[in-house]
Amino acid sequence: MANENEILLDKGKQDDTKMKVERKEGEPTPAFKGASWAALLVGVITYLIGLYNASMQLNEKGYYFAILVFGLYSAVSLQKAVRDKYEGIPVTNIYYGISWFAFIVSVALMAIGLYNATSIVLSEKGFYGMAFVLSLFAAITIQKNIRDAQRARERD
Repeated sequence: MANENEILLDKGKQDDTKMKVERKEGEPTPAFKGASWAALLVGVITYLIGLYNASMQLNEKGYYFAILVFGLYSAVSLQKAVRDKYEGIPVTNIYYGISWFAFIVSVALMAIGLYNATSIVLSEKGFYGMAFVLSLFAAITIQKNIRDAQRARERD
């Protein structure tokens, strides 16, 4: 019985000696950063693979590609504008309004394009919609992670 207790104590000592990666307060964890980047890559790559394999005309593919790029940019811009305003960093009303407008327009263009696309089956429409939303969410999350990490480094 004493040997078992000694082994348990030794295991506890071994766990204490493990190296911990020190994070600054407010900095996202490496797992969260990795998950955000993975979500962005999965969303964008699957969206682009879907476009590449689609049997639609090149101008339609260009439309959906442009909406993806516009959506990603507008999502990051909106995240920055909203967070700046929340933190008291000056943001002009015109930039704030344009950020919201661009984001809403990108989502609306995607929804309208998918609704009116007669050459795309319903399952493909869902695929494009979900890949688009995943990509937008991941872009916002990555922007937040970068900003949180930068802010945590500036505090020290």
